[in-house]
Amino acid sequence: MAKEVRLPQLGQTMEEATIVACPVKVGDKVKKGDCVFEIETDKATLEMESPADGFVKYILVKVNQTIPVGTPLLVLGDKDEKVSQSFLNSLKTAAAAPVKTDLSGVASAKTDAVEPQVVSEVEPQSPPMEASPAEVKVGETIPLTKKQKLTAERMLKSKREIPCFYLTVRADVTALVELRTKLNKTAGLKIAYNDFIIKAIAIGLQKFPLLTGQLAGNTIKLPGSINIGLAVSTPDGLIVPVVKDAHKKDVRQIAADTAALIEKAQCGKLLLTDLEGACITVSNLGAFGINSFIPIVIPGQCCILGIGRITNICAPDNGNFAVRKSMNMTLSVDHKIANGAYAAEFLDFTRKTLEDTSTFNLPV
Repeated sequence: MAKEVRLPQLGQTMEEATIVACPVKVGDKVKKGDCVFEIETDKATLEMESPADGFVKYILVKVNQTIPVGTPLLVLGDKDEKVSQSFLNSLKTAAAAPVKTDLSGVASAKTDAVEPQVVSEVEPQSPPMEASPAEVKVGETIPLTKKQKLTAERMLKSKREIPCFYLTVRADVTALVELRTKLNKTAGLKIAYNDFIIKAIAIGLQKFPLLTGQLAGNTIKLPGSINIGLAVSTPDGLIVPVVKDAHKKDVRQIAADTAALIEKAQCGKLLLTDLEGACITVSNLGAFGINSFIPIVIPGQCCILGIGRITNICAPDNGNFAVRKSMNMTLSVDHKIANGAYAAEFLDFTRKTLEDTSTFNLPV
């Protein structure tokens, strides 16, 4: 019996998606779990799997079309099954919600009432590839991808609507560097500095929970869980997967989570649930030789912590001088939610947590 396949809601905040590729055509046999569309949301590009076995009878959408959740996408049926016109008409009615079609690759045109066209075949297409920095040449004109446009919109929204202030501290991470080196000599799973930083932030946010809040009308809404985003650079651009319930996990558990999330990010396998729910983000540019920087708060969050590289400094030590390991941390904070003194206490507490490695309770 013929069955329609609709655009599912793949995350709590997903409302619509753009069809960026269709690897199947009419007449193809598909199995449950096969990829039938590649879709792009405001957070990631994802593979949409077929919910059932069958043969593709009709494809109801086109590549570059932006549609709301629940829109019929294609029809599956038996090999020789004839799909009734009344069934197709019912799908048209069900899909009568407004849709947007990307006509130029730069701007989207929205209609008030557009029925999706029933097409007998859609040639497989791929979305425009984002040019990597190594491929860009002087004098070229580089088209923006949808992800780049969304990033630009969010950062502009942040600068316009979030009155930020910025705080910087320098942490002495000499003991932390030694602890990590000892742990990673024997541990099967390597622990990154970001894992310690995420744990320190989670501990700090339990003591200073206002920094997890979001403004909701005349109230500040605090989440029930401390979820921390980690900015990850991928071939397709920057993405921020989220470590869930960081306050309930030790550093090793956080390390396992971040390793899995980074691998999924690099392979383009993140789910929308991997990208939702962060109340703060960590952005670490130390690997690129950056000493310090001021990150931009992500809309929907109160703050973001920018981490610089670990450097050697000469510091006083009982009347002499000693070489110590130092790391700069800059916190950007939404002043609508927290004031400078409160945020300063949190940042100082986080610094002290990183400096006192006994806090992490990790036997060497």
